[in-house]
Amino acid sequence: MSAGHATQNQSGKSIVYYQQDNNLEIKLPDKAVVRETSQGWNTIISYAEDGTIMEIVLLEAKNEGLIPSQLRQAA
Repeated sequence: MSAGHATQNQSGKSIVYYQQDNNLEIKLPDKAVVRETSQGWNTIISYAEDGTIMEIVLLEAKNEGLIPSQLRQAA
């Protein structure tokens, strides 16, 4: 996957829209991911050992209207 538009803050948290694949990835990388679950056909959630959500991937993000406004303007 090649990144299209991205935002990242100093803590390493990021939002990346992969335009070619039409996927939106939200990362909260403070802890290691130990498991992933699918929440419906287009949402994948990754969890740390303590149950904290560490990453959310939204498939077909643009088609579903799930792109944050700052990325929507660039996409």
